[in-house]
Formats: sequence, structure tokens, C-alpha cells
Amino acid sequence: MSATAAATASHPHILVFPYPAQGHMLPLLDLTHQLALRGLTITILVTPKSLPFLSTLLSTHPSSITPLVFPFPSHPLIPQGVEHVKDLGNSGNLPIMAALGKLHDPLLNWFNSQSNPPVAIISDFFLGWTQRLATQLQIPRLTFFASGAFVVSLCDYMWSNIEKLKSLSEIKLSHLPGSPVFKPENFPSLFKHYKQSDPDCEFVKDGILANTKSWGCVLNSFDALETEYIQWLKTYVGHNRVYSVGPVSLIGNRGDSDPSSGSDGVMTWLDQCPDGSVVYVCFGSQKLLRKVQVEALANGLEKSGTRFIWVVKPGTTNGFGDVPDGFEERVAGQGLVIKGWAPQLLILNHKAVGGFLSHCGWNSVLEGIVGGVMILAWPMEADQFVNAKLLVDEIGVAVRVCEGADSVPNSDELGRAVAEAMTEGGGMKTKAKDLKQKALAAVSHGESSMKDLDRVVEELGQLRG
Repeated sequence: MSATAAATASHPHILVFPYPAQGHMLPLLDLTHQLALRGLTITILVTPKSLPFLSTLLSTHPSSITPLVFPFPSHPLIPQGVEHVKDLGNSGNLPIMAALGKLHDPLLNWFNSQSNPPVAIISDFFLGWTQRLATQLQIPRLTFFASGAFVVSLCDYMWSNIEKLKSLSEIKLSHLPGSPVFKPENFPSLFKHYKQSDPDCEFVKDGILANTKSWGCVLNSFDALETEYIQWLKTYVGHNRVYSVGPVSLIGNRGDSDPSSGSDGVMTWLDQCPDGSVVYVCFGSQKLLRKVQVEALANGLEKSGTRFIWVVKPGTTNGFGDVPDGFEERVAGQGLVIKGWAPQLLILNHKAVGGFLSHCGWNSVLEGIVGGVMILAWPMEADQFVNAKLLVDEIGVAVRVCEGADSVPNSDELGRAVAEAMTEGGGMKTKAKDLKQKALAAVSHGESSMKDLDRVVEELGQLRG
């Protein structure tokens, strides 16, 4: 931490408000850890079932971080007892965002009852209504984007022109660097679920459009990854309070994600593989593949002849599939199937791993970048198509192997694509290794992400209640 940041950060009190989805919450908790290390006093707002996510953070910072627990507001589309997106799937974001908006009045009352209330709010970009709250309280709000600058740069244009864009077959964003072209169905899922005049949809739309009007924007990205889009965003919002502080997984304090799961067997298996020969296959914490998709993927991996580690969610009913009978025995020398949790960061950073077949969720993208591996992209929903476009078309560290949440890949084509990427993707592998070094450098002392983190603390340190 710089001397200036240390001098100015004389324990200002801030409220941190994460959104209850793993891909949103964990990065903001990583950032919160760093803010606490730099002398800020933090109240962190959660509902009861999200409190366990804070255990590592609270035990590390017992005197500087205090939880504030509010009951989860009811909503007709949310079953009683559900408080987290993982229990509803991606389609649950809309009602959860709307439900959490009902915390506005209780939170306003809480602020007004405090003798030492927070002097600023840092809240997730799915909680855009907190901008109105901050305006009422006459304090600054910083929007935390768990995504990259490319996605953020699309948002306002997309939501401001939603009816017009939905009717087009192709959308060229000529106001952005590189004039990227999209199909409407490849925009983030919230956009696709929007229905004009539906109260929840209008509430979410207003919240997202409020984000770039906040006092500052904090991104889980780094300058070398998205230079043009970060600069564009600063010009668009009209100030320099756009802070790229990522990859925050490198500066967080998550502890062991699952201490009961040993990783020795996986590491021993990888130790026996040649450098860069293994493709790691995982589609994030939420996505379940249907039985027919699992079978196509299994056949494709087998036909590729490539070594692989495949993380499969435990088989369920309702058409979601487990690996086909006999598959694990047939590929015993070629592949390893892990059912349930896997030590993803350890795997991606092992020298034997050269590729990552991923849904392109932003956290997975950053973990792949930190691992220095090329990405084989199968975007499915949310912001994943946008992320894949950045990786494939702009940066050149990825190749598309399939697209769409319901797509069933042709096994022969998938096997060929995996084999070609792993054997002939030398240019991409070189770029991926170079990008890894840039990511590690960004979070080094005095470099871009650390400078921006210090800048956040310095500016917050100048605020007084």
C-alpha cells in the first residue's frame, strides 16, 4: 500500500452490498478484504443464507468488518427460503433483483438510525437501485462490476434502445472501439428476458441504467486486458473514477473452497501428463447440461484423443445427465472425471494443462487467464457470449467450439475442434502465457490494478460523515 493511501485512509466507514450469486459475491468479498487491509471500516449487508459466505472474511477482519443481516424480502416468483441465484438458476436473477429492491426503505431507516453511518456505498451492478438510495442519503455510491469493461460498455446503449434492438437480426455497435457486431440473442440474459411495462423488468432496467451515473465504477478487470474499453468507459461517464482492480481472485482471501475435498489425486494424475497436453472442462457453478449434451460432450472428448479433466455435476433427474455408462472405463488412460467440486485454480495453474473448455463466465475467464491457458469457448447465457467475443475476436486467446445453452454439439466436430486447438493452437497458447504475465503484473506492487485500488482508498479516505 502506498504511503499516501495509508495517510488518507483514516478508517472511513463504508457499506458493501454484494449480490447473492457466487460469480458476483466472491469477487466483491475479495475486494472487501483488500479495503479492510487498507484501513477502511466496513459494514457488509447480506440476507441470512448468505452470511456463511462471509465466515473467512469476518474471522480475518473481526474488528473492521461487521455484518448487517436483513431478512430476504418476499417475491411471488421466489419460493420461501430461497435467497441465492444458485437455487433458481440464471432465470432467477430478475425476481431476486426485484425482491432485493424492497430493502430500500429498511436500509434508509437503518442509515438514519446510525450515529456513525457509512460515508459511501459499494454495491453490485445488479443492485442499481442503491444509486437512488445514495442520492437520498447524499453520499457517493461506487458500482462494483463483477464483469469486464467490454460488457459494461454495452449496457447503457443496449438498455436505452431495447425495443429497437430486439427487432434487429444484427446489431453493430459503431460507437465502441472496433465496432463489434452482435446478434440480439447473444446479449446478456436479462436483456432477453425483458418485457416492456412489466414492473420487475422496468425496475431492473432503471437500476442498470443508473450504474454508470454512480460516483465511481470498480471493475474486476485489468488495464492490459481491456485497455480500449476501460478508456472508452472513462470518456463515457465523464470522469476518471473508473477503477480496474483485477483479477481480484489473486488478491482475495477465500481460503480453501472445500477443505474436505482432497486435490492430491488430481495433481498426481496431472504430474504424469506432458506439459500443455490436458484440456480442463468445466461449465461453472450453476450450469447443468442435459443428458443429450453430456453424451455429445463425452463422445467428443473421447474422439479428440486429447487428455482431459472433466468436472461433472452429480447426475440429477428431469433430463439432466451424468456421464454415460462405461465412459470412465473407456477413457481411463486419457481422461479423468471429477464429480462435484474440483480445485479449479490448482488445475488451471498446473503445467500439464494447456486448454480450458469453458462457458466463459467472467470469473472462469479470469481464472483461465491467470492459469495462462487458451480457452475453448462454449458460451451459454448471461454475459458469456460477450466475453467469448472479447477472447476470440479481440484478444486471440480463445476459439469457439460450440454456442448456446441448448445446443447439442456434433461429437465428431467437437472432437476435431478440441484436438486441433490443443495440437495446433500454438499462437493462442503463446498469447495466453503472455496475458498471464500481464495479469500477475497488474496486481504487483505499484502496477495498474494496485494503483487503482490505492486510488479508491485515497478518494474514500477523503470522505467524512
